[in-house]
Amino acid sequence: MHRVLVIEDEAINRIILRQTLEQQGYEVTVANDGSSGLALAKTFKPALIVCDWMMPCLDGLAVCQKIKSDPALSNIFFILLTARNELQDRVEGLDTGADDFLNKPIQPAEMLARVRAGLRIYQSAQDLRSLTLQLKEQQQQLNEELAQAANYVTSLLPKSLSGKIDITSQFLPSAQLGGDCFDFYWLDDEHLVFYVLDVSGHGLGAALPSVSIQQVMRSQSLPNTDFYDPASVLKGLNQIFQMSSQNPRFLTLWYGVYCASDRMLTYASAGHPPALLVKPNDYIQPIGQSGQIPIGMFPDSSYQCSQCCIEPGSTLYGFSDGVYEIQLADGSCWDHSGFGNMLEGLHQTGPVSVSDVLNKIYHLQNIEAFEDDCSLIQLCF
Repeated sequence: MHRVLVIEDEAINRIILRQTLEQQGYEVTVANDGSSGLALAKTFKPALIVCDWMMPCLDGLAVCQKIKSDPALSNIFFILLTARNELQDRVEGLDTGADDFLNKPIQPAEMLARVRAGLRIYQSAQDLRSLTLQLKEQQQQLNEELAQAANYVTSLLPKSLSGKIDITSQFLPSAQLGGDCFDFYWLDDEHLVFYVLDVSGHGLGAALPSVSIQQVMRSQSLPNTDFYDPASVLKGLNQIFQMSSQNPRFLTLWYGVYCASDRMLTYASAGHPPALLVKPNDYIQPIGQSGQIPIGMFPDSSYQCSQCCIEPGSTLYGFSDGVYEIQLADGSCWDHSGFGNMLEGLHQTGPVSVSDVLNKIYHLQNIEAFEDDCSLIQLCF
């Protein structure tokens, strides 16, 4: 049963209030002045207080103000007991923090009705606080699980390579964790494969499929697929990764194979942002086409390969759209061409690392973290 605190300096009113409330099963304690009532509120921790307005030393308004300003007591439902009926008095009481009023002389039936109403409101607030706490705990647990998932995804990504081609990369998972994934490795002594993929959506529902696809690609277990042929890879993935009621996701993919002997890059894209090639003269060339159909949307989608000769001294960037889909201070969004212009200007100043690129984005766009997963691969030929 709820606890009720009565603060009243008139003895007869204290008796009436206490007996009436106890008859209804409430646990009641009383105080005969504001100071002792305030002290009791801290130890007795009532759900509701009935407090007389007019008391010597510390009146009801002062008690109410102190109760409502204390975070440990502010949720207590506070009823002011008063003979003052002027509108301005009620306004003053409400502004101070009172939740309800009870007129003198006391009418037991009305008093009990207001107490019951106040306790319903108090209980609803308690239930809401409890639910909020549960949600916070669940959110914290979810955040911890997403952080573990992000660490797992990161652990599966390739390390830097050096030799014929120097490759470095960076994966920055968002708070929600998305479907970004990438990989690069030598198919044989002459052919390097590298790709970036992005499964639609966020959370584990997007991250797990991207990891699964990475494992399929590494094991080269796609049936009837030539991994030296980017179009064949995209077609093979499209056959096994189709959207459905159980799998409402699609993915974008940029896939390239570089032949070191003739410096020829063969690539294909499925709805993924074009890679950007920085030539030795610092000119930026997009590698790929926008607007192509992502994987998983249509079972009969077809994909075509394109080729590009890579000059010595060139740098190629593959990335996810999280790198440049950033909302600017004026409400507009940065875009692919803006990212390309930034790369072009950055390379004109000298050698550029992946960290240089990310730091430049942070500085130019005045952001502390990316809203979406951010994947970036740099290949220096």
